[in-house]
Amino acid sequence: GGWGGRGERVRAPTPDEIARGDRVQMMVNGREVTVTGVAGKTLLQVLREDLGLTGTKDGCSEGECGACTVLLDSQAVTSCLIPAPQAHGRSVETVEGLARDGRLHPLQRAFLEAGASQCGYCIPGMLMSAKGLLDAEPHPSRAEIERALDGNLCRCTGYYQIVQAIERVAKGGER
Repeated sequence: GGWGGRGERVRAPTPDEIARGDRVQMMVNGREVTVTGVAGKTLLQVLREDLGLTGTKDGCSEGECGACTVLLDSQAVTSCLIPAPQAHGRSVETVEGLARDGRLHPLQRAFLEAGASQCGYCIPGMLMSAKGLLDAEPHPSRAEIERALDGNLCRCTGYYQIVQAIERVAKGGER
């Protein structure tokens, strides 16, 4: 498979292609992409293998760890459980889409400042879950933050610094 990025317009998939799952057209990090040969693949596989967006991690392949969390139409989802054809016509945001013009997203900055990352494997999923929460609820309570991170497992930090970092961004109002 390949993708039609680089700004050129790509032929829209036919209804037959969509039904067979051969071709998916979606917005990834604000950029229109088309991927072919996606039948039997998950959104996680397409992101990592076809689009080279390896920030999204494959932790368990069962939707249990949250390492593969991305935003699909602004909702945090475990991309390892989403069949790639279900992303057709939708918007996907990955951790690579957070930084803009070489500047870290406020969440990324807060995670660094709070020492919220150790091995870093879970952090892309944590960041995307946190962004989904803050986009929907700019000033969440600690309980809401903890609920939003409920599906994201971390074996290193114990979550305290992660929650603190999200609270810092929520209090500062920066997005």
